[in-house]
Amino acid sequence: MIRDITLGQYYPEYSIIHKLDPRLKLVVTLVYIASLFIIEDFFGYIIVAAAIFAVIAASRVPPRFVMRGLKPILIIIIFTFALNIFMTSGDVLWEYGWLHVTRQGLYTAFFMALRLILLIVGSSLLTLTTKPMKLTDGIESLLTPAKKLGVPTHELAMMMTIALRFIPTLLEETDKIMKAQQARGADFETGSIFRRVKALVPILIPLFVGAFRIAQDLAMAMEARCYRGGEGRTKLNALKFKRRDLAAAFVSAGYVAAIIMERILL
Repeated sequence: MIRDITLGQYYPEYSIIHKLDPRLKLVVTLVYIASLFIIEDFFGYIIVAAAIFAVIAASRVPPRFVMRGLKPILIIIIFTFALNIFMTSGDVLWEYGWLHVTRQGLYTAFFMALRLILLIVGSSLLTLTTKPMKLTDGIESLLTPAKKLGVPTHELAMMMTIALRFIPTLLEETDKIMKAQQARGADFETGSIFRRVKALVPILIPLFVGAFRIAQDLAMAMEARCYRGGEGRTKLNALKFKRRDLAAAFVSAGYVAAIIMERILL
């Protein structure tokens, strides 16, 4: 399950989505996330689902690889679904003791689960189609106005990108530690939930030690390359908007217009 987490991973491919300006992809991703929280009916989610699957097709990232990222949060989706079904008041369809299922509960549970799925898929596509260094440049560029207020934009962008970049590395380290523990007789799959959580405790110490070791190696590598922050740094490849970025911006504007029209008319 650990290897199924796709957030922070980059999928190399030669597609139009991979070539887009990272600033545009960051803004569009934020707009996409915001649109998920203003939609309240089935037709709106059809528009969002159609848009996200069109992006997946254009990115050439295998849909199975993208959907694999849903496995780690499957428990959260199921829990949220059940919570909304049984805890939402309204027209009762089924009742047993203190448990009850309402029409409004089913409606809310379905759309909440769908919202979570679309949120994870859309967010994963940002890192799957954008190289970490380009993501850093994009975040730094968008935060440039804050630099006038004394905000260390380059350092913030670097920290955010490193955090995303090392999610797969730490997950791989966790997987190695778990396999080593299992080879020594540890059991992470049987017993009660409390026993499973307790069995994970011995993983934390070597994981933290490994994380600090990776951080130290990274710091030494950056110092060896004379990294001293963003002051006075130049870029080998400056970010520039191209025709494909402008076309993608118009398509994104069409998506926003469709969401707004759907919200107003329905």
